[in-house]
Amino acid sequence: MSGRRFLLATRSAGKLRELREIFSGFGLDVVDLSALGIVETAAEDYLERYDTFEENALAKTRYFFDLSGGLPTFGDDSGMVVDALGGEPGVYSKRWSGRQDLTGKALDDANNAKLVARMQDAERRDPAGHTDTGRYVSVAAFKDSVGELVRRGEIEGRVLAKPRGTGGFGYDPYFDAPDLGGTFAESTIENTAASSHRARAFRALLTALRAQGRV
Repeated sequence: MSGRRFLLATRSAGKLRELREIFSGFGLDVVDLSALGIVETAAEDYLERYDTFEENALAKTRYFFDLSGGLPTFGDDSGMVVDALGGEPGVYSKRWSGRQDLTGKALDDANNAKLVARMQDAERRDPAGHTDTGRYVSVAAFKDSVGELVRRGEIEGRVLAKPRGTGGFGYDPYFDAPDLGGTFAESTIENTAASSHRARAFRALLTALRAQGRV
């Protein structure tokens, strides 16, 4: 282990499970927000207000870097980009349904219901030109006393009409990725941590930081 502590700034239990596998592979000791006693506030709802994954990832990372008292901080922003929907839901993936009263699985269900309905509508409007292709995108960000760095990762796949698998979170049961051999919800944590969009973004970021002697 490096002997240094790093903050992994996410409230998502699913992301934490996946990312801990990746950080462990680099021999890094990471703590999450709850371990530092950083309680969730309404201010966090306004961090993802930008038009790009890069801006959102940096906004979250900067915010929690300051709250932690300057602990080297990792953050990310990720989402699904669907070709038939003109790139939606994109940076709005988490709150695409507009249901601000929901969290957790209930929010995932509302988002997925909108995804299915929008895909069906797109196919009805243009059955000949309809495509179910898309990608998961993740941007991983880092901030320490030296500066900031970001890296992007993507994984191609297609949107399913019906869910498959019981694992994962978010849109995972509806996104089939050949590189995973099935949907994200069918994948093991180990498999996802090896090949997902987040894995690609964070491994690229950690590799760059290690080359600079910052992790």
